[in-house]
Order: sequence, then C-alpha cells, then structure tokens
Amino acid sequence: MEILFTYEIWLRLSAFLGLLAIFLSWEGLAPKRSRERSRGSRWLSNSGIIIIDSIALRLVFPTAAIGAALWASETQFGVLHYLGAAFGMPLWLQIVVAVLILDFAIWLQHLIFHHVPILWRLHRMHHTDVDVDVTTAVRFHPIEMLLSMAIKIGVVLLIGAPAAAVLIFEVLLNGTAMFNHSNIRISRKADQILRLFVVTPDMHRVHHSWHKHETNSNFGFNLPWWDRLFGTYRHQPQEGHQNMVTGLHEFREAATNRLTSLLIQPFINANTSNPKQDKQANLPREQDSASEE
Repeated sequence: MEILFTYEIWLRLSAFLGLLAIFLSWEGLAPKRSRERSRGSRWLSNSGIIIIDSIALRLVFPTAAIGAALWASETQFGVLHYLGAAFGMPLWLQIVVAVLILDFAIWLQHLIFHHVPILWRLHRMHHTDVDVDVTTAVRFHPIEMLLSMAIKIGVVLLIGAPAAAVLIFEVLLNGTAMFNHSNIRISRKADQILRLFVVTPDMHRVHHSWHKHETNSNFGFNLPWWDRLFGTYRHQPQEGHQNMVTGLHEFREAATNRLTSLLIQPFINANTSNPKQDKQANLPREQDSASEE
C-alpha cells in the first residue's frame, strides 16, 4: 500500500499522458466533426484549467482519495471492511463493488450538478466548450473539482474502498472521459457494441448538445448502464452528429472561452441568446451519412 501511495501520481500521470497522445493522434487521423474554432485558443484555455485544477487539488487535498482509502484500510473503517471482516468478502470482490459504487456516485453527482442551479453555474463551464474534443475532458472549474474530490473522499470513506480500487477507478475514469470526449470517428457497428460496456464518443456527444433535453441526458463518463437504468439515456442527437451544435447558447463568443473568463464564469449571469449567433450556429454542417460513420 505504501508503494501504491508513493507512485500513485506517476501511475496516473503516465496513463493520462499516454492516452492523451493516442486520442490526439486519433483525432488528427480520423476526426468525427469539423471544428468551429481553432485548436490553439481552446487548447490554451483548457490546458490552463487542468494546471490550475491540479494545483488546487494538491493544495487542498494533498493525499486525495487514495489517502482516504489508505486511512480507511488502516483503521478498518467503512462498509466493505466490515463485510470483509464479518463475512469473509474477498478483496477482489471488494474492489469490483467499490469501482461500481464510485462510478454510480460520479454519475449521480453529475446529474445533481445539472439540476441544482448553483451547482450548474460551476458545471456549465464544462459545457461552454463550442467544440468537444479530448481536451474538453479536463475542462472543469477548480471549485467543481474541489467539490467533486470532497464527495469522492466521502464515498471512499463511507464504503471503505480499497486503495487499489480507488486507483483503478481514477485511471479508468480519466481514460474513459478522454475517450468519450474525443472527436474521433468510430463505425456505427463498433459504437453499438462498445456502448454496451463503456460510454462512447457518439453517446456522450449528445450530452454536449445545446438543446437542454439532450444536455440533460447521458450523464455517464465511464459505464453506460446508469443512464439506461434510470431513464436518462438518449441514443442519438435529434439533428445528427454532423449538424448538431455543441456548447451553450449563452457562451459562444471567443472572449467567453478565454482562461480568465472561464474562471469567473460561475459568478456572472449568462448572456441572453443572440438570434444572429443562433442562426449562424444552426447552419447545416456536412450531413450525417446513413451509417453515421
């Protein structure tokens, strides 16, 4: 466990950088959609956000969720530790159950952040990206990241999640979030198979539609089952993947997507929708093919 704690950040960083390189290359070779805005300005803002998030998390939660899991293990605190001691629940099963519970907790948190106005103010920054690609996966306001970590630590302590389960979950969550935000082309047949087990780019892109009923669907980042189970699953966007508009009506100007503007975005009121911008944004893009490939 001490080795796991010591090298946790390097394991996560290696997985993150490796997968980031893969998905960036994939986006360059086989993009799903054309871009509305240049990569440079967006990537600069999104990269700045992840750096600020990482610093904030390490300052406020130095040991993060892994540290909480190690403390729970040392003190035998939490439901899974009790089940292990009282009924001989094996460690491998504790890990599987913990990963499932953590994934459901993140799904539920995501749904709540959409429906509670003050929390939506924090979360909407993620949705103001007018183009969805792998960098959108790290575009979360620092305050939301701190709240999310506090919730995660609470769940880890409550269930007594093994440290290995927390590390597995964190790597899976980061990897699948980058995957399903990536602007990559996957055949319709492959997508239909994959989305039985994991949230795919086509499935999650619906969630980034500027139509509210589509934004409030497909909340999963990792496992797709919760949306199907609780009735928030939407198979495809009503306008097709090529014609749909991603982002929000109120924050489409380049100025509102600069780093400084993103940081103060939760504290300002959204602009009213601009009819001229709406008309321009609704101009048809290249029509989806019948196979959605």
